[in-house]
Amino acid sequence: MRISTVTMFEQSTASMNRQQSDLMKVSQQIASGRRVVNPSDDPQAASRAVGVDQAKAVTEQFSDSRVSARNSLSQTESIINSVSDAITSAKGLLIQASSDTLTDENRESIASELKGVYETMLGQANSTDGNGRYLFGGYNDSNPPFVKQGDGGVVYQGDSNVREQRVDATRLMPVADNGETIFKSVPSGAGYVAEAKKEDGTLNQGSVTFRGPQINNVNDADYGDDFRITFTSDSAFNVETFDGTDWNPVNAALTNVPYTGNQDDTAQQVSYGGVSINLSGTPEVGDSVLVAQADGEQRQPDLFRTMEEAIRVLENPADDATKKADQRNTLNTAMRDLDNSLDNVLTVRASAGARLNELDVIDSVSSNRMLNYDQTLSDLVDLDYTEAISEYILRQVGMQAAQKAFVDIKGLSLFNYM
Repeated sequence: MRISTVTMFEQSTASMNRQQSDLMKVSQQIASGRRVVNPSDDPQAASRAVGVDQAKAVTEQFSDSRVSARNSLSQTESIINSVSDAITSAKGLLIQASSDTLTDENRESIASELKGVYETMLGQANSTDGNGRYLFGGYNDSNPPFVKQGDGGVVYQGDSNVREQRVDATRLMPVADNGETIFKSVPSGAGYVAEAKKEDGTLNQGSVTFRGPQINNVNDADYGDDFRITFTSDSAFNVETFDGTDWNPVNAALTNVPYTGNQDDTAQQVSYGGVSINLSGTPEVGDSVLVAQADGEQRQPDLFRTMEEAIRVLENPADDATKKADQRNTLNTAMRDLDNSLDNVLTVRASAGARLNELDVIDSVSSNRMLNYDQTLSDLVDLDYTEAISEYILRQVGMQAAQKAFVDIKGLSLFNYM
C-alpha cells in the first residue's frame, strides 16, 4: 500500500492537534481549579452543579433577608424596651400622686412630668426604621401611625396587619408589630378594669369611689360578662348588663338594690358574675361605675387615653368632694391600665426576642446548609490537582512525542537509502 507524503503530513498534524487540545484542556482545568470547565466535560455533573448553584444563591438571598429582619426586630425590641421603661416611670408618678399629703400644686408638677413621659411614648410609637418607614403602622408605613387630634386625643391610623418577611424557604416571620398590638392591647387574662363614668361618657356628679374589682370565682356562669352599676337614687342602684343594644338590669334581685356605702364611711361590696367591687361615698342619680374586661368591647384598652386621663385629673385642682372622687377613681383605673399595658408590652418584647433567637437558629442551619452545598459542588466540579498535574505531564510527553515523530517522518526519503 502506498502512503503519500500528504497523508503522512495530515496524520502527523492531526496527532499534534489532538495532543495540543488535550494539553490545553488540562491547562484550563489547572488554571481554573475546576474539573468541569465546560458542560461538555461532564454533562451530568454540570447539570447537577447548576441546581446546587441555584439553591446556594437562594440560601444567600435568604441570608440577606435575615439581616434586614434582624435589624428591624432589634430596633423594635429596643423601642419596646424604652416604652416599658416609660410605663414604669408613669406608674411610679401615679403612685406618688395618689398620696393624700400632696397639694394640688404638687400634683400639677407631677402632671408636667407625666406629660413628658406621654410625649416620649408618642415619639416612640411613631419611630421609623433606617429607610424612613414607620415601624408600627403595619403595611401603612408611609405615614405616622399615631396622630394627635385637635381635642388632644391620639388616633391610630395604621392598619391591623403585621409586616412579614420571608427569612427561609419555609418561614415567613413577622418583623414589626403594629401599633394596635403594642399600645392598644392587653395580654389575655388581664382581668377586669373599673371606670367611674356615666353611660354617656360624662363624669359622675357624686362622690362615689371604688376599690377593685376583684375576681372571686372564674367558674361562675356569668363570669366574663361586663356589668354596670347605675344609681337610681342616692340610696339605690341597678346592676345592668349590655344586651348588644342597651344596658338593662340583670334581674329583679339586682334592681333597686339598697345602697349603704354612703353611711358611716363604710364600703358596700357589689358582686356579679364572680367579680366584686367595693363602693363608698354619696352618689347622684345617673352616676355609674363600669366593670368591664380589660380587652372587652365596652372599654377598649388604650395606653395614650390612660395617660391623658391621668394628666387631666392631676392638672385640675381637686377642690370639692366630686373632683376628689374623680381624681381617686381615675388614678386607680389608670394604674390598673398601666399594669396591663406593661404586661402587654413585655409580652410583645419577649416575642420579638424569641424571633431574634429564631433568626440565630436559622442562620446556624443555613451555615450548615451552605457547607453542604460547597462540599457537593466541590465533589461535582472541583479538580483533583494531583491527578491533573500527572495528566498534564503525560500530555506534555505525548505532545513532545508527536512533534518528534513528525520531525522524523518528515525527514524520511528514498534518497536516504540509495
